[in-house]
Amino acid sequence: MNDARGARPAVLARQRGSVALFFLLFLIPLLSFGALAIDIAWVATVRNQLQNAADAAALAGADAMMSSSGGAVNWSQAASAADGVIARNSAAGAALSSGTVATGYWNMTRSPAGMQATTITPGVYDVPAVQVTVSRAPGVNGGSIPLLLGGLLGISGASGSATAVAVLAAPGGVAAGGLFPVAIDQCIYNQYWNAVTNQPLINPLTGLPYEFTITNGQTYGLLCMGGQWTSFQSTATDTTTIAGLMATGNPTTLSIGDSINLATGSKTTLYSSVPVGTTVVLPVVTQTSSSTTVPIVAFAAFHIDVSLGGSFKYIQGHFVAGVKLTGVATGVGPYYGVYVPPRLAL
Repeated sequence: MNDARGARPAVLARQRGSVALFFLLFLIPLLSFGALAIDIAWVATVRNQLQNAADAAALAGADAMMSSSGGAVNWSQAASAADGVIARNSAAGAALSSGTVATGYWNMTRSPAGMQATTITPGVYDVPAVQVTVSRAPGVNGGSIPLLLGGLLGISGASGSATAVAVLAAPGGVAAGGLFPVAIDQCIYNQYWNAVTNQPLINPLTGLPYEFTITNGQTYGLLCMGGQWTSFQSTATDTTTIAGLMATGNPTTLSIGDSINLATGSKTTLYSSVPVGTTVVLPVVTQTSSSTTVPIVAFAAFHIDVSLGGSFKYIQGHFVAGVKLTGVATGVGPYYGVYVPPRLAL
């Protein structure tokens, strides 16, 4: 009896010793996994910082590509603008100093999926773009991302990077107030816009974009009528309504595929109120040869050079490129000279 009672404390002591040993054996793995979880969250935070830097740099680069002369894309300005924004950011407490910047055309339908060269002939949905990659890696932007507790696993640092693509795309829709109440016929675009260079067609006699006249039945060839006044989605055709729309623009957002109403007739009194010397954005429609409801296919930038009433009754002007549309726009459409502010595509 005494022997049995004396053995129990010894057994309990051995059990307590075993529990302590198992605890010590599992403590290091538990700490290691805890450290790993903390460092995974830390690396994700740093990668978000890198993504924010890449996004901001790509947007700045895309914005800088737009030249003020003739709307031509100035590819060379993108890199310096993007690098300047990268240098104003940091990741994991270290200032960023460099990134990889590439320019080219980005297909908004993702076919092809990657960046295309600046030398291609852009298609309808190929838009100027800037791609920026920002990294923290050995020898880059302060080196690898330092880990907080990864040393317990023998890992001193991790690499991380982020990529962003910003584009200058044409609008698929224009918010209220953005459009002038003249619908231009797509046939005019086909005659006076160079779809290969995405620029207005140049008159060799003047070295300037071709001038053409619209409204009041101005025709080009047998089937092409230049354009007509529109009351947008209202059925009103009176001059008072259209004069009001010249001042306020479209009452609601209009998108490609929406139908608008044409308002034929001389509208003599309107021409004195047309803002000569300004660039306006016009809805491009399938045809303007009859007074009917027609669908919008794009939005075009048009510079008004002359507006004549009296016995003439026409607006004269020319296409322009590289017009940056202010205000809210939606979707993506074919480029007819109007860009929306840079947006992120990736």
